[in-house]
Amino acid sequence: MIRACTALLLLAARLMSQSPAEPVADPPAAAPQWLVLPGGEGPGAGQHVVLIAGDEEYRSEEALPQLARILSTHHGFRCTVLFSTNAQDGTIDPEARDNIPGLHLLAEADLVVLFTRFRRLPDVAMRHLVDYVESGKPLVGIRTATHAFAYPQGERSPYSSWSWDSPAPPGGFGKQILGETWVAHHGRHGSESTRGVVPEAARAHPVVRGVDDVWGPTDVYAIGPLPDDATVLVEGQILAGMTPDSPPVDDARNAPRMPVVWARETDLGYDRVRRVVCSTLGAAVDLQSEGVRRLLVNAVYWGLRMEDRLPERSEVGLVGTFEPTMFGFGGARKGVRVADLSAP
Repeated sequence: MIRACTALLLLAARLMSQSPAEPVADPPAAAPQWLVLPGGEGPGAGQHVVLIAGDEEYRSEEALPQLARILSTHHGFRCTVLFSTNAQDGTIDPEARDNIPGLHLLAEADLVVLFTRFRRLPDVAMRHLVDYVESGKPLVGIRTATHAFAYPQGERSPYSSWSWDSPAPPGGFGKQILGETWVAHHGRHGSESTRGVVPEAARAHPVVRGVDDVWGPTDVYAIGPLPDDATVLVEGQILAGMTPDSPPVDDARNAPRMPVVWARETDLGYDRVRRVVCSTLGAAVDLQSEGVRRLLVNAVYWGLRMEDRLPERSEVGLVGTFEPTMFGFGGARKGVRVADLSAP
C-alpha cells in the first residue's frame, strides 16, 4: 500500500514539473456544401434566390454559379446555389441523382431557379421542394427542368406524381407547374443550334425587355400545347449549324417555330397567383449569349414582381472567368468542390 501511494506521488510530481500541454486545435470547419453569394446594393437587396443545379448533360453546375454571380454582383440579390453532390467524397457530381444538400434553405427563398434532370431525391428532401412550390412563390425552370424528376414505375413515394412521365397528374411536375414535360428533340442535337425570336405579341413583356440577340448551341426542344395561362415569349428558330451565323433550316420544323421561353401566371385561389418562367435554352454554353443571360435575369425580376425596377437593358456582364464546358453526357469536370467556386 505504501509503495503504491509513493508511486502515485512520484507520477503526480513528474506531471506537475512538465510544461503545460499545447492547447488542442479546433477541428477544421466543415467544407461548404453550397455556394453563398451575399448580394449587396441594388434592386435585389433583401431578396434571396436559391438556384438548384443537378443535370448530367447541360452543365447546370457551371451555368448557375455564373447566373448567381450576375444576380448578386450587378443586382444585389443574395444567392445560394445547391448542387447534386457525391455523398462519399463531397464533390459536385451531376451523376448523383439522389443527393442535393441544402434543400431546407428553400424555406427562406423568395424565388427558386431550377435546373435539374431526372432526379430521384429522398422524400425528406422532396418535401422541401413540394412545400416551396405549393407556397405559390415564383419559379424559373431551365432546360431539363421540364423533366426535373424521375421515379421508377410502381414507386410508392408520395412524390412519385412529380415524375416526368406521371400518368396522374399527366406529365408530373413539368407539365403541371412549368407547362410541359419532356417530349423530344425538335432540332438535331449537337448539330443544329437555336436562334431565339421574340414574337411581335410578346415584345412588351418585361422578361424580353432589352433582349435583342438570343442564340444558343443547344437545340430546340419539341413541346406540346401549353396551358391557357401561358404566354410565349421567345420562339426557337432551328439553325443548320452550330454558330450564330448559321442559316435557318429550310424544312417544315420552323413553320411554325416551337416556343423556347414562356411565362405562366397561375391562379392558385385565395388571392395567390404563382409566376413561373420556363426556358428550354440555358445550358452553360448558352450563357455566353448576352440575350440568354438577360432573359434569365429579367425572369427573376418578373417572378418577384419587380418588373417596375427593370431598366431598358438589365446589366448582365459576365462576372469573373467563365469558360463553360460543352454539353454532353460524361463531360462534367471531376473533383470540383463548392470551396473551389468561392472566388469568381
